[in-house]
Amino acid sequence: MIKILIADDHSILREGLKSLISMDPEFEVVGEAIDGQEAVSMAGSLKPDVILMDIAMPVMNGMEATKKIKERYPLIKILILSQYDSQEYLFNVLQAGASGYVLKRNASSELFWAIKSVHEGLAYLTPAMAALLIKNRFKEKEQTIKDQIPDEKELFTPREQEVLKLVAEGSTNQEIAEKLVISLKTVQTHRAHIMEKLKLHDRTELVKYALAKGIISI
Repeated sequence: MIKILIADDHSILREGLKSLISMDPEFEVVGEAIDGQEAVSMAGSLKPDVILMDIAMPVMNGMEATKKIKERYPLIKILILSQYDSQEYLFNVLQAGASGYVLKRNASSELFWAIKSVHEGLAYLTPAMAALLIKNRFKEKEQTIKDQIPDEKELFTPREQEVLKLVAEGSTNQEIAEKLVISLKTVQTHRAHIMEKLKLHDRTELVKYALAKGIISI
């Protein structure tokens, strides 16, 4: 039997969860807490295997309760059951020690699998939260890469910026010399300085840089 403690300040929801959980003979609800502080106390006295923890509760919220329980009873698994589909809440509760996150609106279809997963030592994220996490992580990584690319205005002189744009647009050295009314040798020198400053080796890499920085567009 997997012993479960339900921590939620809404009695109707607790009763609904208890009724749902009772449908699986592997589960047993050993207690119900109405706030985070009571959840911490009951975790010590009942030693449940899994705690279904709400976030927004009086006296002590679920985030703080999760942190305290994991500090005192690290073997107890905590599954957050929340109405908030927020990445900020997700990061905070996972950092506090929770093993999973299920949205209340998905509880009827996901709860059994989520409880069994965290009880076995796995992590469980409701698909909507997992998708949000992946999407935002890719955005953050992409932004980090862009931030690491040096800004042309900080690296180059005004003339080098002009040459950079024209090279990226496909102009030859001779065409650039004619457009800017400078010698071919001067163009070649500017171009060599640009490549050296960016540590690039060919025009293809220069075009990628110009696209990433918005100097040119497709």
